Amino acid sequence: MAQHSTHPGGASRVRRRALLGTVVLVVLIALAGLAAYLTRDGRGPAKTPAPPSSSPTASSSPASPSGPLTPLTSRRALPVPPRTHDPIAFGKAAAAALWSYDTRAYAQPELRRALRGWLTTEAKYADPASVDKVVPSAVLWKEMAANGQFATAKVYEGHFPNAFTRALQEEPGAITQAYVYAVTVSGKQSLAWKGSPAGGAESRSTTLAVQCRPDRPCALVGVMPSVAP
Repeated sequence: MAQHSTHPGGASRVRRRALLGTVVLVVLIALAGLAAYLTRDGRGPAKTPAPPSSSPTASSSPASPSGPLTPLTSRRALPVPPRTHDPIAFGKAAAAALWSYDTRAYAQPELRRALRGWLTTEAKYADPASVDKVVPSAVLWKEMAANGQFATAKVYEGHFPNAFTRALQEEPGAITQAYVYAVTVSGKQSLAWKGSPAGGAESRSTTLAVQCRPDRPCALVGVMPSVAP
C-alpha cells in the first residue's frame, strides 16, 4: 500500500491528484460524493482487482457506439490507444486494455509502460498512479506468469454518467478548459491459465476520465475511484 511521502516527488503526486480532482469535478458537478475520493491522497482506483494466482490475465476486444473498436496492438499484443475523437469509444477501448493482460507475452513493467502511453501528455491532468494501481504488482505478476495466466476483456456498453450529462446541460461551457469527460464502461473479464483453458469470468465496470480536445485524439486522464452510474 502506498504511503505518504515527504519527498518532493510525493508532494508532486499529491498535487497532481488534487488537480485531477478539481478538473473532473468541474464536469461532474452533481457527483458531490466523488470530491472526497478525488482530492484525498490515498484514493484507490475503480474496482478492477487483479486475479488471484490461480486465475489468468489479458487482451481485449471492445465495441464502440458505431461498431467494433479494439485497441491497436503491437507485435507482442501490448495495448496501443486508438486514434479517435469520441470519448465513449476511447473509454471502451481503454477499459478493455485495463482489464486485459498476458503474462505469457510480456513482463509487468512492459504492460505498465504501455498503459501509461494511453495517458494525456498534459502532465497537470494525467494521473498515472490510478493506472498503475490497475496493473498486478510485480510479485503477483511473477506468480501468475508461473501459471501462464492471461485475461481477455469484452466491453458491452459505455456511456456518460447521468450526473455528468446533467452537469453539461446546466453548464455547457464548464468542459471547455480541460475537455475532460467522464465515461462509465461495463463488460466482462474472462480468465484462463495453464491447466484450465476455460478459466472463469466476472463482470467489470469502471468510470474513466477521458480528455478529448477538439484538435487532438482522445487520451486517458485516469481511473476514477468509484463507478458513476
